[in-house]
Amino acid sequence: MRLPNTAHTTRPWRIHEIAGDFRLDDVWALPTPGGPDGLDRLVRQLTGPRLPYADSPVARTLFAVRWKLGALLGWDRPEAGAGARVPTLLDRLPADLREGPRGPEVAGGPFRSLYQTRDEWASEIANRTVHAVRHIGWVPDGKGGYRGQMAVLVKPNGLPGRAYMAAIKPFRYLGVYPAVLRGIGRAWQSEPTRAARADAG
Repeated sequence: MRLPNTAHTTRPWRIHEIAGDFRLDDVWALPTPGGPDGLDRLVRQLTGPRLPYADSPVARTLFAVRWKLGALLGWDRPEAGAGARVPTLLDRLPADLREGPRGPEVAGGPFRSLYQTRDEWASEIANRTVHAVRHIGWVPDGKGGYRGQMAVLVKPNGLPGRAYMAAIKPFRYLGVYPAVLRGIGRAWQSEPTRAARADAG
């Protein structure tokens, strides 16, 4: 379920002090009910080898087209990434986050972990079109439990980047995000019961 931007902006996330010049693009509630200590389990799931949209032919096709275009146009070359075309946000981390856990790296994916706390995990991606952050928070669900929350923050690369973000927006909302949310929910529910009991505290 898509949430208002205030679901992200009103919380005291550390990402605000690190990516204050990024635009908040989306905020989503994740179908991951659990207890107060569920973030680590969710991060492990999101960084594992199985992609959340793996069961969706539409989403798989959209991503395949994107990576093919990226290869043809040079969008994803190393010199276009974080630490090359743009400084990595790792350089902005305050000392406590820089010295703390970064979280696992994403298996086979373009995102790089930045930091992980008890209720927050952030990773970044940069290419020729955009520098972006995927922020995962662990929040009260209003019913006595907790769930994940995903925010996407972006800094498009000039006019071409803004045009690219506008062009892909319908595909993200119609094909990508629904598949990703369904995949996250299925993976969460399919884990062993003992993991769910552990998260419930």
